[in-house]
Amino acid sequence: MKKTGTFRSGIHPLARIHHGKPLSEERAIEVLPAPKIVRIPLSQHIGAPARPTVAEGDYVRIGQIVGEASGFVSAACHASVSGRVHGIENIPGIMGKMIPAVVIENDFQDTRDETGPVDYTLLEKEQIIDMIRYAGIVGMGGATFPTHVKLSIPADKKVDTFIINAVECEPFLTADHRLMLEYPEEIVKGTEIILKALGVDKAYMGIEDNKQNAIVTMTKAASGHPLEVVELKTKYPQGSEKHLIYAVTGREVPSGGLPADAGCVVSNVATVKAVYDAFCLGHPLTERVVTVTGSVEKPSNFLVRIGTPLSDLIEAAGGFKGDPMKIISGGPMMGLPVPSMDCVVVKGTSGLLVLGKEYMKRKERMTACIQCGKCAQGCPMFLMPMRIAACAEKEQFETAEKYNALDCINCGSCSYVCPAKRHVSQYVKLAKDEVMRIRAERKKAEAAKAEASEDKKKD
Repeated sequence: MKKTGTFRSGIHPLARIHHGKPLSEERAIEVLPAPKIVRIPLSQHIGAPARPTVAEGDYVRIGQIVGEASGFVSAACHASVSGRVHGIENIPGIMGKMIPAVVIENDFQDTRDETGPVDYTLLEKEQIIDMIRYAGIVGMGGATFPTHVKLSIPADKKVDTFIINAVECEPFLTADHRLMLEYPEEIVKGTEIILKALGVDKAYMGIEDNKQNAIVTMTKAASGHPLEVVELKTKYPQGSEKHLIYAVTGREVPSGGLPADAGCVVSNVATVKAVYDAFCLGHPLTERVVTVTGSVEKPSNFLVRIGTPLSDLIEAAGGFKGDPMKIISGGPMMGLPVPSMDCVVVKGTSGLLVLGKEYMKRKERMTACIQCGKCAQGCPMFLMPMRIAACAEKEQFETAEKYNALDCINCGSCSYVCPAKRHVSQYVKLAKDEVMRIRAERKKAEAAKAEASEDKKKD
């Protein structure tokens, strides 16, 4: 196997800003006490929202399904506390829209819906995937793609490599780092479960070289197991699936393709730990590790129940340090601004970043593009962001499609390096959205034309 140690292009944000990881990387994971009220959103994943399975007044236990998957690309949602259901309410989601959630009043008894451990070695591949689906496990690096879908390889694809994404290339975030230091054996066992589900013999874990203690810990834990730790250079966005695949294997995912087209499946390290919990503890996905950092009194890593208000995390971290100028769910490069502190922790919440004035630059005036090409040099997908952005500004979306706008991974590198301070990534995102809308309309028109043609033949 070719080990490149990194990918081509990309940027080094750590060279220009305080990367923030020292704030919390030495903070061991603390269990955050469960709140009095949890709100379990029914849409915490890519795909169709879950369907509620409980009603007001029902008593639920920890791990009990409160929302069942409503399709193949969907995920179950489970109660993270035991207690009475207050009902289903609309609450603010991190995308700014109101979303339905099951509201549960905690009785603080922590009564579990016991299922018990399962010996995965006695199960067939399909049974393992079914259990992962039942446990509601999704990609916990932020993408939240249902894991059972990712592991269900189409018959026309051949996968021979499983890669664990332990890169955590976003500045400030350390949740995955702490997981590797504190749960290495569990991660190795979760890896073996996924290997059986895929029918693959070997796994690779990519870790950037700014986490040397994690590399040492995981290498020791993986000894004698079908898992090899691959040390990677620290560079952004190394954690992107396509770039991690290239860094570890030297294979390239084709334009418009998926990791399976390169013979690979990639899962975040927290997702692998969640698989261990589901099989070896009998616990579905009801909690996760979240980094709370930046301008807070005590940057920390907390084990948090799904449905906990973000305000509880800030309080547990000692409150704001000064006046916050921006609060982000996730990291500074790809995270989303928090629209309300009433938002709750969901399966994809890797971090809560508070940026005070010490982290914020004075706002600089945007000027005209100077055609320097730095956005193209930094683009990890080898696109021409300045051209796509110009097309978006002029609403020339069909031309943007020809510049392969859909290959953009929304990493934000183009805006980060732009000396003219242009909102390049936002324009490219607009172009992507419009290209997808145009393609959908085109497909719909073609289907209508084909249907009309069939009707004409029948006549």
